[in-house]
Amino acid sequence: MFVLRIEHPVPDYDAWKAAFDRDPLDRRRCGVRRYHVLRPSDDPLFVAVDLEFAMLDAAEAMHARLRELWGRVEGSVITAPRARIFAIEEHQEY
Repeated sequence: MFVLRIEHPVPDYDAWKAAFDRDPLDRRRCGVRRYHVLRPSDDPLFVAVDLEFAMLDAAEAMHARLRELWGRVEGSVITAPRARIFAIEEHQEY
């Protein structure tokens, strides 16, 4: 499994969340198996999103799509986005 971790400040969380919920890239069709939206407890205007994929090529393709999308929306609903792909090496639930 692979996780595309996205992090960026948001000037308005509610506006960002509405845009995220519209799902302009159709996460499911692009291979996202599950996602998590995270916000630091000490910074409500920062967001991290983990998108989980079964295949590396799907994560890489989504990363490319995100960079295109960010070029259109940066400065409005997000600022200074960054993303990296991680391989899940170990997972344990308690």
